[in-house]
Amino acid sequence: MQQSRNNLKPQDILILLKIVVLGKQSWFHHTIAQELGISQSEVSQSLNRSRYAGLIDASRKQVNKLAFTEFLLHGVAYAFPQQPGAIVRGVLTAHAAAPLNQIIKSDEKYVWPYAKGLERGQAIEPLYNTVVAATLADKELYELLTLVDAIRVGRIREKEIAKKELEKRILNA
Repeated sequence: MQQSRNNLKPQDILILLKIVVLGKQSWFHHTIAQELGISQSEVSQSLNRSRYAGLIDASRKQVNKLAFTEFLLHGVAYAFPQQPGAIVRGVLTAHAAAPLNQIIKSDEKYVWPYAKGLERGQAIEPLYNTVVAATLADKELYELLTLVDAIRVGRIREKEIAKKELEKRILNA
C-alpha cells in the first residue's frame, strides 16, 4: 500500500519545473504553493514523492536535472498522456505557443481551456488545474509547460524539437 503513496502525480512536474525556473533563488514551500495555487501540504507531499523517485535531492531543494530531464523526455508522455479534445477558448500550448510557434508553423492550435482565453483551439488538459493561472504571471514556467505539452501531444517532429529545447533549458538553468 505504501507504493501508491509514492507514485508521481502531474502536479509534481509543475512543482519541479517551478523550482527549475527559480534557479539559484531561495524559496520556501509556502512561496511555491502561493505562486502555483497549490496548498503547502500538497507541495510538501509532492517533494517527498519527487525525492522518492530521485528527481530532487534529499534536502528537497535541488532538482536532479539529469534524472528530471530524462523523465520528461522519455516518460511524461506515457505517465501523463493527453489527446486533443473539442474546440474551446483558452491559452495556447504545445507547438501553438512560444517558443515552438517560432519554429513550427501550423494551422492546428492546442489550448488549455480557460474562459478568459483569447485563442480557440483543441482542448489539452493541463497537467494540473492551476497551470493556467500560475503561468499567466511566469513566462518561463509557461514556456517549459508548453514544451512538456508538445511532448505529451505532438507528432514526432514536434516532440523532437520540444525535447531538444526542453533539455537545453533545464540543463542550462
